[in-house]
Amino acid sequence: VQLQASGGGLVQAGGSLRLSCAASGRTFSRYDMGWFRQAPGKEREFVTAINWSGGATTYADSVKGRFTISRDNAKNTVYLQMNALKPEDTAVYACAAADRAWSSYSPYRPWSSYDYKGQGTQVTVSS
Repeated sequence: VQLQASGGGLVQAGGSLRLSCAASGRTFSRYDMGWFRQAPGKEREFVTAINWSGGATTYADSVKGRFTISRDNAKNTVYLQMNALKPEDTAVYACAAADRAWSSYSPYRPWSSYDYKGQGTQVTVSS
């Protein structure tokens, strides 16, 4: 499966952005999905994950209450709604897919364990 993230940009602190991750190639509902981010000079970190049906979601403490993950399996897309953005949210955001045929929903799995990984989209939050 191929993943393409979009929707990044420059926004002022307190603003909002919605990222999209479009998947192509195989049945999207096979996959649990995750969003990760990486800021300059820092390690990649988990942001949020959603299971194949959308019935389970998990968030990093740093984004809980501000970010919302959702998915539309009919459109082969997972979304990340980001509200109340802070300068520390500045990073490249990327999505990843884990095939549920091989493993159960594991929201805190590392980036390296995902089966498919997409290119990122830059999010910059100015103060």
